[in-house]
Amino acid sequence: MALLETIVYDYLWGLPLIILVLVAGIYFTINTKFYQFRKFKHSAKTTFSNLKSDGEDGEGVISPFEALSVALGATIGVGNIGGVATAIAFGGPGAIFWLWVAGLLGPIIKMAEITLAVHYRSRDKKNETYGGPTYYISRGLGKERNLKKLSKVLNFIFICGFATGFFLTVQNYTISEAIATTFDINMILVSAVFTLLLYIIIAGGLSSLARYAAKIVPFMVVFYLAAGLFIIFKNIDMIPESLRLIFTSAFNGTAATGGFIGATVAQAIKVGMSRAVFSNEAGWGSSPMIHASAKTDHPVRQGLLGIFEVFMDTIVVLTITALVIMVTGEWSSGLDGAALSLSAFETGIGQVGRVILTIGIFLFGLTTVSGIYAQIEVLLRYLLGNKSKKKEKILTVYKWLYPLPGFIMVVVAVYHGMPGTQVWLFADMSTALPIFANIVALLLLSPKFIELLKDYHARYIKKKDVDENFKVFYEEKNIKKI
Repeated sequence: MALLETIVYDYLWGLPLIILVLVAGIYFTINTKFYQFRKFKHSAKTTFSNLKSDGEDGEGVISPFEALSVALGATIGVGNIGGVATAIAFGGPGAIFWLWVAGLLGPIIKMAEITLAVHYRSRDKKNETYGGPTYYISRGLGKERNLKKLSKVLNFIFICGFATGFFLTVQNYTISEAIATTFDINMILVSAVFTLLLYIIIAGGLSSLARYAAKIVPFMVVFYLAAGLFIIFKNIDMIPESLRLIFTSAFNGTAATGGFIGATVAQAIKVGMSRAVFSNEAGWGSSPMIHASAKTDHPVRQGLLGIFEVFMDTIVVLTITALVIMVTGEWSSGLDGAALSLSAFETGIGQVGRVILTIGIFLFGLTTVSGIYAQIEVLLRYLLGNKSKKKEKILTVYKWLYPLPGFIMVVVAVYHGMPGTQVWLFADMSTALPIFANIVALLLLSPKFIELLKDYHARYIKKKDVDENFKVFYEEKNIKKI
């Protein structure tokens, strides 16, 4: 495992990728004049206005709110519970600071990738819309920018990297670990039941997933936040010391204490950044695959939901998990993964806290895993194209195969006695390659994003100086409605 650690954190999540993510966030922030901060109110207003909207003004498969719910369900999940706990266990309290940095730069990156995904999306024979990084790489770079060779290389890297997430998945493991340790049930048995439930949920396809997510996601977020905030306010006197540890450790490293073996600044940065991206998915290219199917009249309108999505995931949910672990003092216990978060909630409000978190992990897990299923389906649709005669058969086979690797991962981990930190190494492995390819594509396509942003403001905010010849959607006619 020492070799795997070296590969993941020294090479895949080494300094070059960290710099690339930071540069992309700073570049988009400056070029949009700090849009994620200036227009946060507008983003929140757009998000909440979609609560009752069915997207009748646009074309797509699901409503904007359903798209947000599926995307949020995939982002606000085990990464916020097991992921942040592992970040603290491996990188120390300083990792939380770098989680926040990613959370402040991530919203504009996610807005850009969602906007481009909606703009370059495609239709199948049923007139259903699909899109994502593979679409804007091939259409935006390959066709519009005439960078065909580069687009093929980036798409190859993205697809290969993202596909590893199909085999190296940690969601089932985290959920099974939480339930098994809380209720003293065999972990493999829990995993088998979860796998069966997953089959039931994904049976109905994207539309069914969207309806499920729209009902369960708002409830589970409120449910989880209420418990976390109660523990934080109960231990409010520990907040100053916790914040001091977070900020000093971010630049000085963390000394060994209790069961914590110590961490360097480099560890804090690498683990903090990688866990943040795994959690909020900004730059990963996953959420755009869901948002591209939303009914919307303008790509930027859907992109605005990405700002709120990252804010909720990282600045709100992830921060609450981190502070619960810090104020209860469990961060130095030597535990990691879901076990650390569970221990912190139990320390905060007793056994009931552990049960509450376990239920939260279970609900988060279902939406996370089903959301990832929809994302990989988009990749398959891109690879198969609209002319493939065996397309539906292949998608059906995928539907039956998808839940199995997660179950197999649990069996292997239990059999070999793998701790949570080792299992999460596989998660970090599956994010690095697609992030690299996606960020490079986003930077090269940034002029198109800026054009779409200006067009949106001209049409719907300023309501003047609209360029009637500007193509809002890659495949569709110009929108003349103002």
